[in-house]
Amino acid sequence: MSGVMKMTNEEVVTMTSLEVVELINNFRKEEGNQVELLHKSFLASIDTELESLKKCKISQQNILPSTYINSRGKEYRCYKMNKAGIMQMLNKESALVRYKTQQYIEALENKLKNNLPTTYKEALLQLVEQVEANEKLQLENQELKPKAIFADAVSASHTSILVGELAKILKQNGINTGQKRFFEWLRDNGYLIKRKGVDYNMPTQKSMERGLFEIKETTINHSDGHISISKTPKVTGKGQIYFINKLKPATQLALAEA
Repeated sequence: MSGVMKMTNEEVVTMTSLEVVELINNFRKEEGNQVELLHKSFLASIDTELESLKKCKISQQNILPSTYINSRGKEYRCYKMNKAGIMQMLNKESALVRYKTQQYIEALENKLKNNLPTTYKEALLQLVEQVEANEKLQLENQELKPKAIFADAVSASHTSILVGELAKILKQNGINTGQKRFFEWLRDNGYLIKRKGVDYNMPTQKSMERGLFEIKETTINHSDGHISISKTPKVTGKGQIYFINKLKPATQLALAEA
């Protein structure tokens, strides 16, 4: 998701190339969803742009290499871009798309100036830090208050996140897991389908009934004319609370051994 990152010497709002494609695809209001194909084309354009700058011996920090994890736990390349980098790559888009994209980024920048989380991931990290501070103070209600604050934040957000993104958050906050290990743990513990097939890594019936996951469907129009549907499991706000509470230090060993 879009977020805050130190690309030079200060914190700036950034988006991944995949998120930029999703954003401008929404602004175009085109029928169907060809995000994956559009992203491949967008990556090629960025590659060409960076290669041209390199040949001209121009150093830039507006577009940096990065990766993302898909629904099957596989890592793919993308780019992390700040506002200047995004607008640089949208020079061939319509004036309306460029204008709406700039408005969207400026809204995120305003949140950053007011010291507000620009993404759900950032809000979650802030809450984890708050929980740690409360534990140090040994408050009598240290178990209740962080959960209440966390639940309020999630209820105010309608954002679901990828399984890989939740794994990164857990890793950054001391839970001994990684993206592949977390996927395996979810399968071994009955949250994702373990058997190989078209439903592999999809949420189990139990997970769906509990409201821990939702499935995002993407229509892909292939060059040979046929259409396929890509399904991506995403962890709901309720699911994020559930796994954060469940994966406390007592369960870290199980994840480490998975």
